[in-house]
Amino acid sequence: MMDFNSSSSISGQVSALIDAGLQKRQAEQRPRSYLGASRLGVSCERALQYEFAKAPVDPGREHPGRLLRIFERGHLSEESMIQWMRQAGFDLRTTKPNGEQFGFAALDGRLAGHIDGVIVGGPDGFKYPALWENKCLGSKSWRDLEKNKLASWSAALPRREDGSLQSE
Repeated sequence: MMDFNSSSSISGQVSALIDAGLQKRQAEQRPRSYLGASRLGVSCERALQYEFAKAPVDPGREHPGRLLRIFERGHLSEESMIQWMRQAGFDLRTTKPNGEQFGFAALDGRLAGHIDGVIVGGPDGFKYPALWENKCLGSKSWRDLEKNKLASWSAALPRREDGSLQSE
């Protein structure tokens, strides 16, 4: 429910409308037909099974708009980073010649995974090819990521019973 009382800030009202728009767009998207490979590390096997079986999310347990804004920010920052990496002289490949994302599928397509890209060449001092994974994080999360590495960092993120990320 949105609060349009005069005590609500304009920015709060605008944020609520943006969140509602993002939630509407999310609800209109066709669900994935596969389980993402990055989900295989989920500690709750029950949540993973529900996801694999395509069990519907309980009403009211959908991703909140604020979290969808965070995801969207990550997608937008990835596009910028691709341009910056290429401008810096890296030969970064993010799609196959046919325009599809690099990835794999197994179990008749029920399990699939994708990567952000591959760096196949560029400035001296680096080893090529190199897998490219893009993350858009605040400074605290970045320090945690550097300290704990990706697998530990990702596993430590707060999640709901169904394995989806909790909003802060």
